[in-house]
Amino acid sequence: MTPNNLLAKRHRAATARPPVGRFGLEPAQWFHYSLKRERARADHTGRELALVLFTPRQRRHPEKTQARIARVLRQQLQATDEPGWFDDERIGVIMPEASVERASRLADEVCLTFSTRTMPPLCEVFTYPSNWLSNDHGNDGPAEDDTRQRKLRRLERLFVKPLPVWKRALDLLGASVGLFLSAPLWLLLAILIKLESRGPVFFRQRRTGLGGKAFVIYKFRTMSADAETQKASLLAFNEQDGPAFKIKSDPRVTRLGRFLRATSIDELPQLINVLKGEMSLVGPRPLPCSESDACLPWQRRRLDVTPGLTCIWQVRGRSRVTFDEWMRMDLAYVDSVSLRHDLKLLLATVWAVVHRAGAY
Repeated sequence: MTPNNLLAKRHRAATARPPVGRFGLEPAQWFHYSLKRERARADHTGRELALVLFTPRQRRHPEKTQARIARVLRQQLQATDEPGWFDDERIGVIMPEASVERASRLADEVCLTFSTRTMPPLCEVFTYPSNWLSNDHGNDGPAEDDTRQRKLRRLERLFVKPLPVWKRALDLLGASVGLFLSAPLWLLLAILIKLESRGPVFFRQRRTGLGGKAFVIYKFRTMSADAETQKASLLAFNEQDGPAFKIKSDPRVTRLGRFLRATSIDELPQLINVLKGEMSLVGPRPLPCSESDACLPWQRRRLDVTPGLTCIWQVRGRSRVTFDEWMRMDLAYVDSVSLRHDLKLLLATVWAVVHRAGAY
């Protein structure tokens, strides 16, 4: 397909009139296309985006609640709001450039039309970008009103891509074999780390994972035990642009730590994260929660997939590229996940580790 034909096809898709489904609402397939489009637009403009989902709570005859919701929405929505079916059960409203407050008001207005004898629907308000949850790494907001059952959630959670069966199988096989083969090395490293400096053998840190959910990552400790408290005094020497923090000659790194980092042996404990399903062998490297929160909305699309031990950045750029280039490499992977691609990246990672390419 030529570029002109591709542009024409995208234009037709963007300007076509949406089909009408049950109760006059957009079918789910079209609604999800619209949601992806508005997310991309929000990334470009930097403006807010909200999604409200209404779920009937009656097990019998939920269509009565659905019909009432559709009728009320036709009276309450603004011209830019877009109602439709999120799935067979839930009705959604896409609200471009809408704040949490406006989306919450819409949820309240719909719920208040139900009498005390009729159970109102469960209302969920999804916001994007979800900076208001920056101190709540990975936990959705609690219900604001138990009567109306309104909850605040991250819109990013709706775009996550579960691990394919082949990818999870590869993770379990690779992590199990890796842990078995490296088991003798763990005991040796534990002794050496303890002999060189005081502190724990393992370094634990909260990182942002799939859909923005936080988890604890494991590494062999390569720095002094008080490294985190020293970080503030070293920010002026940061050699990585963007929110990431990297120093080539970091004074906090121990002598043994430099070897472990250069050979990537310090990453071995993350095979435990892989077994737990928090990470994959291949995927965007998980950032510390504070650094992930500071990313631009378009950069956080890397959270649509499970983070990994290695990705394109580790084999092509690592410490030699800008933060934006690093993020674009991650997004390129997000859009091209396949067994063949993962195997190629794993083999390329072995080469990069052997040659210590770009390692700090």
